[in-house]
Amino acid sequence: MDGWPATRGADRPAEVYCNRLEELRGEQAAARRRERLLGYAKLAIAFAAVVAAVLSIRHAGALYVLPAPAVFFVVLAARHEAVLRAIRLRERSIAFYERGLARIEDRWAGSGETGEHFLDPAHPYARDLDLFGKASVFELLCTARTRAGEETLARWLLAAAPVDELLARQAAVDELKSRVRFREELFSLGETVRLGVRPEALAAWGESTKVLGARWIVVLTSVLGILWIVTLAGWLAWGVYEYFAAASLLNFAYAHWLYTRLDEAADSVEKATEDLELLAGALALLERERFCCPKLAALQGALRRNGIAPSVAIRRLGRVVELLKSRRNPFGKLLALFTFWSAQLVFAAERWQRRFGPAIRGWLAALGEFEALTALSGFAYEHPGDVFPEFVAAGPLFDAEGLAHPLLPMSKAVRNDLKLGDGLQLVILSGPNMAGKSTFIRSIGVNAVLAQCGAPVRALRLRLSPLTVAASICVLDSLAGGMSRFYAEIHRVKLISDLARGPEPVLFLLDELLSGTNSHDRLAGTELIVRSLVDQNAIGIVSTHDLALAGIPQTLGKRAVNCHFEDKLEDGQLSFDYRLKPGVVRTSNALELMRSIGLGVISE
Repeated sequence: MDGWPATRGADRPAEVYCNRLEELRGEQAAARRRERLLGYAKLAIAFAAVVAAVLSIRHAGALYVLPAPAVFFVVLAARHEAVLRAIRLRERSIAFYERGLARIEDRWAGSGETGEHFLDPAHPYARDLDLFGKASVFELLCTARTRAGEETLARWLLAAAPVDELLARQAAVDELKSRVRFREELFSLGETVRLGVRPEALAAWGESTKVLGARWIVVLTSVLGILWIVTLAGWLAWGVYEYFAAASLLNFAYAHWLYTRLDEAADSVEKATEDLELLAGALALLERERFCCPKLAALQGALRRNGIAPSVAIRRLGRVVELLKSRRNPFGKLLALFTFWSAQLVFAAERWQRRFGPAIRGWLAALGEFEALTALSGFAYEHPGDVFPEFVAAGPLFDAEGLAHPLLPMSKAVRNDLKLGDGLQLVILSGPNMAGKSTFIRSIGVNAVLAQCGAPVRALRLRLSPLTVAASICVLDSLAGGMSRFYAEIHRVKLISDLARGPEPVLFLLDELLSGTNSHDRLAGTELIVRSLVDQNAIGIVSTHDLALAGIPQTLGKRAVNCHFEDKLEDGQLSFDYRLKPGVVRTSNALELMRSIGLGVISE
């Protein structure tokens, strides 16, 4: 069990991280001093060995001294390598706490995994809510060291889970969040996720058909290899050369047939099993930890197969793969032509595959979930003011108190209240430029996504029903695809409308809807779209600069209201309070903003 105390107070995580960093840096400085001393000692022993070798030319008795420095050198070299490994491991631990402090102090953007390869432009909200990329939600959350962990976290962000699964994740995150040392150890196992295990390739190999699976191939290869060794011994012992020559020719001919298949099998093993030490280390850490909540205990229980811990099984495979890689050595290649030792290693890997291969996908899934939960627990620990949302069955509902955007620094984020549901389905949001409309809309979406992946949310309180989030905030045109922004936007609106016909209510977030057309068409089109969505039991918000849209709530009765953000002009300077207010905005700042940057504007 992790020995770290639970968080008390908003400054506790930073204090814990700073104390641990100070401890690690002190240990690292001492380790580097030991490493230098061991390096100097190795040089001194090597010099002593050279002196003894020179003296042995004239004094034969000096030869008896030579084994001593050789033994000392081997011992020191092993110790030196152990110290270097500890230094590398401690560097990763230091990086863990430095990155944690950067997140707490809002210096994290651009320093973590961006997850850009998970971004699908056609997804209903991934681009609009900045889930992936630099300074994204994924970069803020992700501490995974394996691709399985990255993929699981990305999958959770891209699709809402059922409520019972979300409650199980919340319990797991709550248990893990104070286990700082556990998260440190898990993070420190891998140098970087880019070098880590490729989960799909490894799982596919485990489930594939063996390349050299025929029983007769295994038997024949083994017999021929043993026969060659026996005839070689007979030649060396009794000078019987003929049998050895015949066995060599036979094995050489058989090798020509075998190795076309062997190389295929060996390559498939090597490509699928890169960096198994990282996987084995992560699994070993999970196996020995003790968990209380049912989800963590169930994930841990899923790791065992045939009475052998997955970490032990993976390390066995890792040793086979490391030996198999040496087949490219010229001497190893020559010896393999007659003894088939590399074929025996492939047979061993395929026996492992037959026994444990079907379990690999389950191991990786469990590890991925552990890492995703650990990432969410780190976020929860480092942001103790954030809360877990409450889920209700009756909906649609999104009822937030003190809501803010989790990507904004805590010191700059302005909290607002919003309730959609219980009769109110639509908010038309007006306001001048830079007043905070787009950020507010994104804060709604991001917190809904966090809530429905099992994470805490940036709010004082949030109650919501299961919702399908869909947004049209960052719709881009496509020059290569010949698609204008307006055409891309109406395609997105069609996607949202299709989702609204599904079994789960939609939370729609539309920023400057239909801004690419004239005011008349914008009003008519927007009214048509939002009425259709509201009639399909969707809830959402539409921002606009066009005050003509403020008349839409009058056509929908109590199902819609106007809200706004506003600015103030004081002493020639614009200021914003970013507070959500009822009603329609009465101010405009476009001309003032143009003047503020020195752009000539004709005075009224």
